[in-house]
Amino acid sequence: MEQKYHTILVGIDGSKHAEEAFKKAIEIARRNHGKVIAVNVVDQPVASYMGYSSIGESELYQEEEMSSVLLNELKEHAKRVDFHDLDAIIAYGSPKEELAKNLPHEYKIDLIMVGQSGKHATERFMMGSVASYVTRTAPCDVLVVSRDE
Repeated sequence: MEQKYHTILVGIDGSKHAEEAFKKAIEIARRNHGKVIAVNVVDQPVASYMGYSSIGESELYQEEEMSSVLLNELKEHAKRVDFHDLDAIIAYGSPKEELAKNLPHEYKIDLIMVGQSGKHATERFMMGSVASYVTRTAPCDVLVVSRDE
């Protein structure tokens, strides 16, 4: 049985592994006549028990600006390699939950691609990697990409 991937979700965090995942997603989508959805998730921790959010408006604005720059760079890369079926989105919430649960259902994803390790070493140490969580809980196939050396 040949597997076709029509809608590929790629988690983007600015790391080299995520960049490699994005490049490979384009090639998989091209072979399958599919679409790539690149997402950068702005991590918004759940408000504390006192009702205060741990991310302020200025920090949120900075995160959104960095996300926009990052996603625009990906759009430019896609144009350079003549790939046009790309959606680049910013999502809000937990990267783990957005990549593994919410976005796959919302966009009917059939393949999720993530980098082997992202930029947030502290979170990985404290809570486990996003890639590990996604592989355990996603409703579809997951491809974890390591950076070509």
